[in-house]
Amino acid sequence: MSSRFKVTKSEQDRIGESSADPVKLKAYGSVSPDTDSPTVKIAEGNNKFGTGEDGKGASEMAHLTSDDETHGASERHMALYEDEFERRPKISRVLGTLANYQAGIEPSEHDVEKAAKRPKSAKLGTLLGVYLPTIQNIFGVILFIRLTWIVGTAGTMEAFFIVFICCCTTLLTAISMSAIATNGVVPGGGSYFMISRSLGPEFGGAVGILFYLGTSFASAMYIIGAIEILLTYMAPQMTIFTDNNSETTDDWFNNFRVYGTCLLILLFICVFLGVQFVSKFATLSLACVILSILSIYIGIFASNPGISPSICSLGNRLLTEESIRINGTGPIWCSKNASGPIAQNYCTMNGTVQNCDPYFNDQDVSSIPGIPGMFSGRDVFNENGFNEYTEAGFLYKTDPPKEGNATRGEIAADITTTFTVLLAIFFPSCTGIMAGSNRSGDLADAQKSIPVGTIAAILTTSFVYLTCVLFFGATIEGALLRDKFGESIGGGLIIANLAWPHPWVILIGSFLSTVGAGLQSLTGAPRLLQAIAKDGVIPFLNVFAVTTKKGEPLRALFLTAAISELGILIASLDLVAPIITMFFLMCYGFVNLACALQTLLKTPSWRPRFRFYHWSLSLLGLGLCIALMFISSWYYALAALAIAFCIYKYIEYKGAEKEWGDGIRGLAMSAARYSLLRLEEGPPHTKNWRPQVLVLMKLTPDLEPKYMKMFDFANQLKAGKGLTLVASVLEGNYKDRFADAQAAKEKLKTLLGREKVKGFAELLVAEKTTEGINHIIQTAGLGGFRHNSVVLGWPYGWRHSEDRRSWKIFLDTVRNVAAGQLALMVPKGIDLYPDSSEKMSGTIDVWWIVHDGGMLMLLPFLLRQHKVWRNCQLRIFTVAQLEDNSIQMKKDLKTFLYHLRIDAEVEVVEMMDSDITAYTYERTLMMEQRTEMLKEMQLTRKESYNLAEVVVTRSHVHHPISQGEINVDIAVEGTDDSEDEGGENIDVDRPEGQNGVTNQENYSEANQYTFSAPKNVTFSKEVFDIKPDKRNVRRMHTAVKLNEVIVQKSHEAKLVLLNMPGPPTKETGEENYMEFLEVLTEGLDRVLLVRGGGREVITIYS
Repeated sequence: MSSRFKVTKSEQDRIGESSADPVKLKAYGSVSPDTDSPTVKIAEGNNKFGTGEDGKGASEMAHLTSDDETHGASERHMALYEDEFERRPKISRVLGTLANYQAGIEPSEHDVEKAAKRPKSAKLGTLLGVYLPTIQNIFGVILFIRLTWIVGTAGTMEAFFIVFICCCTTLLTAISMSAIATNGVVPGGGSYFMISRSLGPEFGGAVGILFYLGTSFASAMYIIGAIEILLTYMAPQMTIFTDNNSETTDDWFNNFRVYGTCLLILLFICVFLGVQFVSKFATLSLACVILSILSIYIGIFASNPGISPSICSLGNRLLTEESIRINGTGPIWCSKNASGPIAQNYCTMNGTVQNCDPYFNDQDVSSIPGIPGMFSGRDVFNENGFNEYTEAGFLYKTDPPKEGNATRGEIAADITTTFTVLLAIFFPSCTGIMAGSNRSGDLADAQKSIPVGTIAAILTTSFVYLTCVLFFGATIEGALLRDKFGESIGGGLIIANLAWPHPWVILIGSFLSTVGAGLQSLTGAPRLLQAIAKDGVIPFLNVFAVTTKKGEPLRALFLTAAISELGILIASLDLVAPIITMFFLMCYGFVNLACALQTLLKTPSWRPRFRFYHWSLSLLGLGLCIALMFISSWYYALAALAIAFCIYKYIEYKGAEKEWGDGIRGLAMSAARYSLLRLEEGPPHTKNWRPQVLVLMKLTPDLEPKYMKMFDFANQLKAGKGLTLVASVLEGNYKDRFADAQAAKEKLKTLLGREKVKGFAELLVAEKTTEGINHIIQTAGLGGFRHNSVVLGWPYGWRHSEDRRSWKIFLDTVRNVAAGQLALMVPKGIDLYPDSSEKMSGTIDVWWIVHDGGMLMLLPFLLRQHKVWRNCQLRIFTVAQLEDNSIQMKKDLKTFLYHLRIDAEVEVVEMMDSDITAYTYERTLMMEQRTEMLKEMQLTRKESYNLAEVVVTRSHVHHPISQGEINVDIAVEGTDDSEDEGGENIDVDRPEGQNGVTNQENYSEANQYTFSAPKNVTFSKEVFDIKPDKRNVRRMHTAVKLNEVIVQKSHEAKLVLLNMPGPPTKETGEENYMEFLEVLTEGLDRVLLVRGGGREVITIYS
């Protein structure tokens, strides 16, 4: 005869809890018999736990409580995760470490403690940290000494287009760079770091070297520009060499080489002494740039014919001021008078007869204001609208072209000019956009300041350049604009004569700012080379990784100075500028390529906080960079590409031996083989980690997948990216079940295609299911192209079956996955998961209990990339233990998520109630009694069908037990033989409702399970006198408490992600572990239990 129990409500609240709390369970009461059956009685008021009516067990509970007090708070609260805490750091420690991240170096624990004691240094904002330094780097020598000449030669319209296309290129690059720079924290190395970490060491090393060469040559350009300002406009008397041959400029360039070398040595000494001087000089240089720009704008509006310098022309031939002065140094005489200087240059005396050049006889001499201003009444803008390209040595505005005569004072072109030449000369004036990303460690909020500051600086400088083109074309005469060196106004700098209040404002400002820009380049280039050398991607550069005691890269500085000297020996700004253009365009092109590839590949680590980017803009920027390279100079472009290719192949060759395939089976096989060998080189970097999923699929006796929603879940998680393997196991002999295996495999393939899952199907025949799953976990995939994560179904029917297989296969698989250092995902309630055609709205809740390498952060981000979960908001909960500062944890967690570029609500839950409740004790007792009973019964499989289970109604969160009595029938219940022999999910019932229960209201009934002893079966007295294991009580306490909080906070969540506790290391306690997981997840429709694979899968670093 079966026993019948009656459960009654106790009069007192459970231990450690007030009845005033309406959410929490009102408590179990006493279990009193209505027959002479064994009883378990709980009297909560006096903490007595007894078996029978003699009160036996009170001392046991007291001992348990006193023993609990000797454990730490974390063990009392989180005993279920105590094994995890031994191997993995506490979340508060992880968050504290990441919150103290500084300048690309992850701090040690000692550094964190020191950082907490010392006052924090002031961080720079957007204005001082990014905007102004970027403006200083963009504005340079080209603006002061070449922009007027470009406007005059190309004409206003073409000059405007030149400036516009260059500014568009840098703006598009800045958008791509902003996306990369805000995709984590960028340490030192700037653009090199961003490109190498996005495209790999080969591309990164090649582009890094090109960027280094460009920066080194840029220092030469700035030095040459400074010397040109000094010798041409400020102090011509300092000239050492003079041109003996008017047809060449070799002697003139020798001055540049001598003075340029001297200035290089001076700047070298300044950099050698330290960056302190460089930083101070940078402030002065920035002030000079801003003051000069303001002076130019004021001069544009203040200019008028009354204060303008005059220029003298014979017809349309502009004459030098020296040629119209009497005897070369006397007063200016702009006239055709026979005794004047112009007539003397164009005429010769043959006795008493003066023979003059026909052009002199046919043309008139005119003297006009060179800078008449916008309000003079002359239509200067239209006159300057079109180009005046010509060849070197030829005069402007002559048809047919005619060579100029320098002895007569005619100003001719010094170089052959075309649209492409002028574009190549101007482009370096748009570089310098990466000044902000190089300072990320000094910024208070780099992910905000870098995009805003950089783009604002580019827009500002672009506005200045474009308006200057228009204003110059409307203010200055075209002939004077084309006078590159200002010879028609006495060797004066044209833009200086335009400025207000005096030309020397521009002369001094442009000289100091140009020297400052050269100093910055000479400082930054060695550090860039050192960053490349420290990475070790180019072995022969390793010698440059060495620094002095002060941290200065002295060896790299020597090499940089040598390269800069090569540029100085070229001596011509117009020849050096195109070289710099090639190097910077290559660098910018790869920045755009990196952004486009990251966006199109949708790598999990690609989560830029800067949202205003698109792969099409990046590809457009890449196209512009390539086009400008070949438009500017196709041979320089080919040379730059050849250098990059050689460096790429060198890094590839030195880095590892490569296999390109035999070429016989076609390009596809060769590429596949090459890629697989590349994957063999080592595990992917954390930034490139994405879940490569192995889905273990349960099959029905008809060889159909039992849980179709597993396909949908895999599809939503992968979104068509990476590797998806769907595998199953058939029990039996391979030769006997080969046909079944092939049929099942074809069904899996068909379903993969129908569900639009881009993956592969595999099926294994094995004598035992556990061994088959173990083999699949070890051998699935090919080479480096293999899974790193496993999706395993939940064994829903394990409670209703006494056969150990109902949960043993599941636990063995969990252990094998952990042994293989793979990540594990267990979706519970899989039939309630949405299919790929639904669209969910609500929240995805993450309960971060243990630091698992970031799996809990990465998975919801990946799910939200799919349309099913896209409208769901992310909420992250973490548990503060007694010794943790919950306020600081919340602050650190927000900082951590900000650096991860993940938008989520944050909440820190405090679990301060550490008292063991009566309910916890009773449930642990019943769990252990059931285990012991099963051990003693030793029934055959057929007899075991009469076994049902002890029931504990776990519905107190949503359905508090009402006052009075609750009748629990313990009748002999048959259990359906729903267990399958050949799958990893040994389950009896469907997850959406056992025994036909499918709705929330009947959840209580669905979770009841009963036990009654079959007839003629007796148990030993020890079964009923069992003393619960103290560790099991604490673990049950963790599961109960966590479940209460999770259901309270997340009962309306569409999906709950939760750390899965580690399985027991020994076989004893395995069934208890399953019960803990059931208790932990009760009351939740969709739960994803997650265990990390032992490595970091998400990072804040770029």
